[in-house]
Amino acid sequence: MPASLVISAPASGVGKTTLTLALARAWRQRGLNVQCFKSGPDYIDPAFHAAATERASVNVDSWAMDRGTIAHLVSRAVDADVVLAEGSMGLFDGVAARGVSGTGATADIAEMLGWPVVLVIDPSGQAQTAAAIAAGLRDYRAGVRLAGVVLNRVASPRHEDLVRRALVDAGIAVFGALPRHAEISMPKRHLGLVQAEERAEIGQLIDEAARFVAEHVDLDAVLRSAARWLPQPAANGLIVAPPGQRIALARDAAFSFVYPHMLEAWRAAGAEISTFSPLADEVPDASADVCWLPGGYPELHAGRLAANARFRNGLRAFAETRPVHGECGGYMVLGAALTDADGVRHEMTGLLGLETSFAKRRMHLGYRLAELAAPMPGHQPGARLRGHEFHYSTIVAQPDAPLAVVHDAAGAVMAETGSRRGHATGTFFHLIAEDR
Repeated sequence: MPASLVISAPASGVGKTTLTLALARAWRQRGLNVQCFKSGPDYIDPAFHAAATERASVNVDSWAMDRGTIAHLVSRAVDADVVLAEGSMGLFDGVAARGVSGTGATADIAEMLGWPVVLVIDPSGQAQTAAAIAAGLRDYRAGVRLAGVVLNRVASPRHEDLVRRALVDAGIAVFGALPRHAEISMPKRHLGLVQAEERAEIGQLIDEAARFVAEHVDLDAVLRSAARWLPQPAANGLIVAPPGQRIALARDAAFSFVYPHMLEAWRAAGAEISTFSPLADEVPDASADVCWLPGGYPELHAGRLAANARFRNGLRAFAETRPVHGECGGYMVLGAALTDADGVRHEMTGLLGLETSFAKRRMHLGYRLAELAAPMPGHQPGARLRGHEFHYSTIVAQPDAPLAVVHDAAGAVMAETGSRRGHATGTFFHLIAEDR
């Protein structure tokens, strides 16, 4: 039975991803099969997990997914020796209103699956107070069990000793303490971590993190604290309809934000996926019956996309007879124009009238529940779709008919309704699951 743990923290930016990757690679180097998951709507970390473990990682999300879907997803760990679920934000951070099976908090997954939590604590600027924080997290919710703590960015041996003593006095196990070590920090970008495929040296970076963590953390003690858990395959599996039988999927550095479980669900339903690169001026497969443009970083490549006439003309020709759908960055590229951070306006494909701008950045972040007013690939009018929005663009114009009535997690109506025109549809949110 796999030894299963959740890696969490009091807040974002403490070192969850680095510790998860380091533990996964260190145990992989010991000959163990490691399966990772990501709690919450993050489409970047699973690619890093896969690089560290050589196994595909998927998201589990208590706001968007029911228990059956989560059980189906985690059942892939049946042949693993170790399971690590990396949390998002702080351990108990979620939305105010409950979703399908929870609020989206990492604690929901820990309690639902019975996996104990390893906390990453950054005691910078404090000492014994770190123990009070850990004790508060331990006692906040009865169904969530704390396995122990890994300290990160410890300033000195004296600093470590003060924090360790306080944690031990509070009855909390300390698995290790990591001194400051900038070389293993992951690079940042405006939407979070840089994508794994953008870092040629990612393997070396993870190896160094694994060596560093193995030197300072008791890996055997961490394993002993894990829950022995037997995955139970779920009968109902995933219910996420593919957008078509043959799907042309844009896939390159500008279009890479798609949840792995979505692609798996499409393939499991019998769909065939072919990829093409708009950045390489490629066009959708002529034999496809639908084209899907996921999110990514089109604003960083807007000039190149605008210059790629073969791609733009080919997509327009495809949309004359078949559906084309864009999510977030893909939606922006389906629009009339995109203004980059320098204020330069670039013509996009014009399949929709949407105009967006990054000249004045404004963050749009949160869960979304959309009720379709019109069909989009794979879903009929009236369908309720759960997703997540995260971007920094502003809407300059959104003249087309709305695709959906969109609410945030608290029920407030959102201006980002998506658009539809002819065979083209688009949304700012990334689809996670269909509401059942």
